[in-house]
Amino acid sequence: MAAPWPCWPAARSAVSAGLLGVLWLVSVATGTRGAAAVGGEETLKCEDLKVGQYPLRGALPLGGEVELVGVAVLCFPAPNITCKNLSGNETHFTGKEVGFFKPISCRNVNGYSYKVAVALSLFLGWLGADRFYLGYPALGLLKFCTVGFCGIGSLIDFILISMQIVGPSDGSSYIIDYYGTRLIRLSITNETFRKTQLYP
Repeated sequence: MAAPWPCWPAARSAVSAGLLGVLWLVSVATGTRGAAAVGGEETLKCEDLKVGQYPLRGALPLGGEVELVGVAVLCFPAPNITCKNLSGNETHFTGKEVGFFKPISCRNVNGYSYKVAVALSLFLGWLGADRFYLGYPALGLLKFCTVGFCGIGSLIDFILISMQIVGPSDGSSYIIDYYGTRLIRLSITNETFRKTQLYP
């Protein structure tokens, strides 16, 4: 009975070496197939690049002489990215060539700054300064008289203004830097495609 014990470490190391060999063989086999699959994929269009893969520089106005409907921003794919450019040719970019133009619609602004509104809401919201600034004098006066609804209204207004749910009273947009925090609200209508959920 004592003979099997000394052989056990040797058997265990042989099994582990065999298992490592099998794992190595599987990784090599799937690695070459993965490389072949990557090489066989079709090249992405430059318009389909993700947001961090192209910096935006410059803008060209879109529309006629009467009304400006938007701008086309020059998009330069990042260095070492290969994609199909405007003419459909596969191009390896160095970061200095224009890959595509991205149209951006104009927003109606009337001088209300997002940064100012958030700062007023944070520091003087208990006096109603944020609501006065955005063009809601009745709510501003009510917040002033109740000291920001005892602080609860100030907190709620800070959250609503920060999330851009409450905007200027005239319906215009905030002035926000291009790379600033602009939220786009998504709404669900009867025309919204809903993917059916599969439960295991």
